Amino acid sequence: MFDPTVYDNLKVGFENCLYDMDNLDERIQITGRKDRLELAVMSREFTLQFCLRDRPEVTGEVLLSSSLEELAAEILETPGAHPGCRLELRFGMVVNEPELKCPAILTILQKSWPELRICQNIRYIFDEQPVTYNVTAHVYFDRSVNEDQMGDIAELCEHMANVMNQLLQLHNC
Repeated sequence: MFDPTVYDNLKVGFENCLYDMDNLDERIQITGRKDRLELAVMSREFTLQFCLRDRPEVTGEVLLSSSLEELAAEILETPGAHPGCRLELRFGMVVNEPELKCPAILTILQKSWPELRICQNIRYIFDEQPVTYNVTAHVYFDRSVNEDQMGDIAELCEHMANVMNQLLQLHNC
């Protein structure tokens, strides 16, 4: 009989919560889903991307990943090991003035996750007019997450939707 791993259980938890927010609550729209197994290093990565209902200007994304070491420690029940996964949240939007918008994006995210590492990447197409900048903000959970945090998934998803509302307001001003 298949015994689901920490990764499998957390993935199902995020899927259930976000698809309920899409199908039942109609607050968000799922816009992308990836479930990858990287055979070269035997790692797994799950990504679920969404936007607020009928508001594609700002995207949110949950990225859950697990390495071979974490999976092996769990399956082999390695003494002293604490199996878990890595979690990253991403927020994306297109801006015209990154020197003004990026500090504001950082402030919104730091208010929501003050202890976590936050990084922003900016992409643009050279020689495209008018110049627009694709900003992706990453919120890294630098500790391992496991089933002990299963009860926090719904609150985290709600919080992401609230942050996306704030980013949407920033985008519209």
